[in-house]
Parts: sequence; C-alpha cells; structure tokens
Amino acid sequence: MLSRAATRAEALRAFDAFRATGALAVEADMLLPAGTLLDLYGEDIRAQAYVTQDPDRGEMMLRPDFTVPVVQAHMAHGADPARYCYMGEVFRQDAETPETIQVGYEVFDRAAPEAADAEVFALFRDALAGLPVQPVTGDIGILMAAVKGLDTTARRKSALLRHIWRPARFRALLDRFSGRAPMAPARAALLQRLGQATPDRLIAEAGPLIGLREPAEIAARAEALLEDAATPPIPAIAAAMLYDLLQLQAPARAALHHLEQIAPHLPAITPAVTRFAGRLDALQARGVPTESLPFQASLGRASMEYYDGFVFAFLDGERTVATGGRYDALTEVLGRGQSIPAVGGILRPHLVAELRARR
Repeated sequence: MLSRAATRAEALRAFDAFRATGALAVEADMLLPAGTLLDLYGEDIRAQAYVTQDPDRGEMMLRPDFTVPVVQAHMAHGADPARYCYMGEVFRQDAETPETIQVGYEVFDRAAPEAADAEVFALFRDALAGLPVQPVTGDIGILMAAVKGLDTTARRKSALLRHIWRPARFRALLDRFSGRAPMAPARAALLQRLGQATPDRLIAEAGPLIGLREPAEIAARAEALLEDAATPPIPAIAAAMLYDLLQLQAPARAALHHLEQIAPHLPAITPAVTRFAGRLDALQARGVPTESLPFQASLGRASMEYYDGFVFAFLDGERTVATGGRYDALTEVLGRGQSIPAVGGILRPHLVAELRARR
C-alpha cells in the first residue's frame, strides 16, 4: 500500500516547482461557509462534501477544493497580475479518495489569457514529465457560446446553460428543444390540463396548498410551460451543428479546422474559436505538439466545476492525475461585480506517487 510519506513527498515536489515560478504560496481555511459553495456547485455537492452545522457561523463545509477560497482572497485584495500556489488536504466523499492532498497553481492575468492557459498547461506537463499520463484538452467556452447564440427563447438557452455540467439532462433538453424527441405522455397530459383553464382556477380545483410555493409562483410556472410548448424548435442546421460539437474529438489542430468550418452555421462561436486558435499558438510556443494534442469539445462536462473556457486533464487510464481550466465568470461572482481572467489547475500527488512506484 502506498505510504502517506510518498504522497507527501510528491506533493512537496510539485509545490516547490510551482513556487519556483515566483507564485505566492497561500493557505485557505479548512472549514468554509456552505452557502457560497452550494450557490456555485448546486445542491449536488452535498453528495460529495462533508457538511456540518456551526452554532455561530451556520452551515459549514469541509474544504472540497482550494479554488473558491483563493479566488475570494484574490478578489478582496490581490495584485494584478498574480500567481498563487498551494498545498493541502481537500475533503470529498469519493469511494476512491475520500480525502487527499491537492497541489494547485492559479493565474490571474488580464493581459494575455491564451498565454496564461498555455503557461498553466505546460507547468503541469513539466510536473508530470516522464510519467505515463495522457494529456487531453477541451474548451467549455465554445459550447457555451454556441448555446448563447441559438435562435430560441432566453428561457430555453438558460436551461441548456444551467445543465451543461449534466450531460444526460443537457442532451434530453436539446432533443426536446430541437424537436428530435417526442413529448413525454405525462408532460403532454399536463400541458393539456393547463390549457383547459386559468392557473387560478386550476389551483383552486386542486384543493388546499401544500408546500412552500405561493400561488403566484405556481401560476408563473404554468405560464412558462405553456409558452415553451408553443415555442418553435431550434432550427435544424443549428441543432445539427450543436450535436456535432458535442461529439467533436480530434487532434487540436484538426479540431480547430473543423470548428472554423462549422462557425458560419454557428456564428456565435467565432470569438471562442479565435481564442482557441491563439491558445494553440501559445501552446506550440511552449513546446506542446498541437498537431497531436487530443481535443474533446465536451471535456469536463461531467464534473461539478465552474470552468467556462479552456479545460485540460492528464489521465492515467480512467483516473485524472491533474486537471484544470479557465474560470473567468467565477471571479465576477465572487468579486461582487469585479472580474479578472483566471486559469488554474490541481495535481493529485497520491496518483503521481502510484505512477512513480509502478515505473
């Protein structure tokens, strides 16, 4: 069995390499307010996190990651630009690693975001040099841009964006909004009933109110369902391009060429594709062979994360040894309206130690 000393040694090795770049070493509280994390991750995080109740501070959560407290501290009083590194325990109820050490590196720099993406990726590549890991990259920003540019209602676009991190739900919504999936019988019956009378009358006929929803909320939801049912499907060509994007897996340069070909049909993705091209040039300048670098447009969508642009991972089979990405929107959420482009990543030293032990 791998010793904790071996994991600690790998953590220190990576931490020293990150600090050698000039990054400021930071620490974070181990117990964090649960409300902030639940707002960011959603209620799904409860299934993985350790939650407790503090008599003075309310609901609290053992630190599930470092990014949120690092961003909060930076937005409160950080320099611009800034680079941080950290090392410490994180706690998630994961069958494989219920708690473990993480080592991370974060960059806050508005001058050259694509260059910062390449810097972070190359730093993790170098930290894992000589180990049998497979790099893979993606870009959540391209998918988000495609959804935002769809010719459909704001409500439908909001629903799709909200479920980007839940691939099965996202696909089901896209199938319904594009007219590719038949309406479920239960939904059809509900819509038929809603169309037979006003919401106030239906509420009155249903009997006493049970639960926390007010009549106005119920009526608004009923109106939203009827409005959605009357909304035309997403245009076929745009839906087809979006399905194509979801399935895109190719070497990065080939993926760029493909995206440039479909951009005329999804013009909203053009700025994101331009950033993708700039990032590939920045990666190439750091010695990353972008002609063969794997790219998956849907990389990272199964995690409960906050990335909204470039994403990457270094894999050992099905296991993620290191992962990271860009999270510009998170800085605005935690910065109370102020924001700065930001990108970072984490390395899991216990997996690095296992890989070194296998050599």
